[in-house]
Amino acid sequence: MRRRNNEIPVDVYIPFVETLFRDGATLAVGMVAQTVLIGVVWWKTAHPLYLVVALFMVLVATLRMRNFRKYNSLPAATTWEEAHKRENDYILYGTLHGLALGSFCLAGIYFAYDPFAEIASVCVTLASATSIAGRNYGSPRMVMIFTVTMTWAISLGFLLRGDFYHVFLGLLSAPFLYAIRKFADTVRDVLFTAVPEEKKANRIAQRFNRALNTMSHGLVMLGPDGRVAVANAEAAHLMSVKSPEALLGRSIHGLLMRGVAGGQLALKDCRYIEAQLTRALREGRDRKVLVSLANGQCLEFSAREGSQELGVITFEDVTARVAAEEKIRFMARYDGLTGLPNRAYFHEVAAECVLSGDRERLCALAVLDLDDFKSVNDTLGHPVGDGLIYAVAERLAAFASDAVKVSRFGGDEFMIYFDKVDDESHLKLMLDRMFAELQGEVDVAGHVLRIQASGGAVLGKVRESDVDAMIVKADLALYKAKESGKNSWQLFEAVMDAAFRNRQLMKADLRNAVEARALRVVYQPIVSMSTMRIASCEALCRWDHPELGPVSPATFIPLAEEMGIISDISTFVLQAACAECAKWPAPIGVSVNLSAKDFRDRDVVEKVRGALVASGLAPHRLEIEVTETALLDDKSSTRSYIEELKALGVRIALDDFGTGYSSLSYLHKLPLDKVKIDRSFLADVAQNPRSLKLLKGIVDLSRPLGLSVTVEGVETFEQLKILAVEVHPDLVQGFLFGSALSSSGIETMSNTVWPFAKDIGLARISARR
Repeated sequence: MRRRNNEIPVDVYIPFVETLFRDGATLAVGMVAQTVLIGVVWWKTAHPLYLVVALFMVLVATLRMRNFRKYNSLPAATTWEEAHKRENDYILYGTLHGLALGSFCLAGIYFAYDPFAEIASVCVTLASATSIAGRNYGSPRMVMIFTVTMTWAISLGFLLRGDFYHVFLGLLSAPFLYAIRKFADTVRDVLFTAVPEEKKANRIAQRFNRALNTMSHGLVMLGPDGRVAVANAEAAHLMSVKSPEALLGRSIHGLLMRGVAGGQLALKDCRYIEAQLTRALREGRDRKVLVSLANGQCLEFSAREGSQELGVITFEDVTARVAAEEKIRFMARYDGLTGLPNRAYFHEVAAECVLSGDRERLCALAVLDLDDFKSVNDTLGHPVGDGLIYAVAERLAAFASDAVKVSRFGGDEFMIYFDKVDDESHLKLMLDRMFAELQGEVDVAGHVLRIQASGGAVLGKVRESDVDAMIVKADLALYKAKESGKNSWQLFEAVMDAAFRNRQLMKADLRNAVEARALRVVYQPIVSMSTMRIASCEALCRWDHPELGPVSPATFIPLAEEMGIISDISTFVLQAACAECAKWPAPIGVSVNLSAKDFRDRDVVEKVRGALVASGLAPHRLEIEVTETALLDDKSSTRSYIEELKALGVRIALDDFGTGYSSLSYLHKLPLDKVKIDRSFLADVAQNPRSLKLLKGIVDLSRPLGLSVTVEGVETFEQLKILAVEVHPDLVQGFLFGSALSSSGIETMSNTVWPFAKDIGLARISARR
């Protein structure tokens, strides 16, 4: 910053100049007193010189006071130039004032000597000199001019008197001048230091005030007497007062009682909050108190002991935060679709119920699952499925009460906890009512859907109950209800638990068997209708349990699918079948059924290629059977994988043809080599002409498309004869040709002709065809 006037900073120089024009009233009083005294001397002495001095003083006083009024009416100076001009004006009229006083002294001591005039002039001048430093420290020039004009006249008058003593007094003016100048400099230095410090203090105070009043929190500071000493604007706003000053002097009790008086706070809440805050201030610990007001607003108070016996209380409006936390809590506890408690929160609520109340009472837990819900999602889409779940949740929510807790456990599964049950008949009555309420149709996005559900329930004494164990048992009962035909509910029985444990043990044993490659592969012959010889074989997996003996594929294959290890079994069968087929006579091939899960990953192509390379089997001797389930999962990717398999030279067969609603569409869309007609078409072909016509129609439909046909499930000679005479498939397969054989058994039977050929006149039929 630029400095002038003896290197004083401009921001200090300007305030110094402004001090020159302060307190004009005392200056006016002094000048009037001086003029009156000069007039009294003139009246006493009648000397015209005193009249001239008096008139001169009146003129100076008038001009000087006009100058004071002029600058007092203007805003404070803002530049150095403006301040310097004001200082010069002040010096001009101050100099005239000093000359007037000096003239009075010179006249009284020498030119118009009078004892009273001498004493009066010296006294009034010295009295005025005492104020030189105090009034004029802002201008060193003015201090010097005032000192010189007032003291030189006294010194000159004494010197002109000529005698030793008066000359001695005249010479003493020099140290007097020095003392006044030194005193003025001292005052100036002190104030020079004080002004910047004052500015600094003011800036700090302004920053503190700005920080205090721009806080998002309300803040009050309590003095040792427990009353508000400091408050900010936000505190005033939250307390509904006009300004922070309105809070000063109030106690905690007084502040809280404002809320009680306004109906926003209950008296008991006021007492609780006051106790908590007072305790926090007394103990010196932070303590937070959340307060909900009647208007829905939420305030959070925090108190702590401050320094110098000051207590600090802050509070803020946390309405939005509380609402957000409540929303998050709701989202964490409740299902987003149905609004029912979710799995975790239901478990928490049910566990609390189990641990409380009479330990001898009966409680129950039920699980409900929608029947065939997957088909709704697959055929109508997930939004429709969500609508169905919402409709079911609405009906179940009507039963919720303090004693009945309803939850959406996940997917299409609902869980219900009954806290107080009289007996088994009481539980049966409640569940029957629920199932009756669920029955019927519901309109979801224009689709009329019928609600069907299966359920499982468990009943027991509270002291013997555990929520997790109850859920497991209810699931077992649900599984039994599904097995029994769905659309009903079952109560848990001990035998279900035993079955479940056996099932879990079997799963573990199956996993171990798959990992140890302890399964075996057998081969069911596929016989040519034209030669009655084995043309190919279907590879089938078998599991010989070390304790239970042979386990039916109908048992362990669903278990493998449930466990997610069906692909491991498919890989094992594929590798074993390729290796064994490579040892058989060249005309005989092998057929391997891959699961739907296998066709969800492109690794299926590499899996087949690897098995062919490892075994050395010619690709055309391997046939991959694809089920309609695999095609339903993802038609586009499955088609792509099938085309890649065809590129390897492998043949593709559509297994269980006719069991799905859209099988016919696959015949011309997919690069198939063979169709395997499901055994269900052959079951009553001897008794039902419609079945025969349908069977013939499928064969007649397939041949023009270049597809060979295999009929599965041939179990009687009569069925075989009808096929030979009426249907004319290419291949047949079934127990009529014996049970599945080992690899060596197939090799042994490779050249065998079944005797049925002669019995059904096969040669004549073939010739006619």
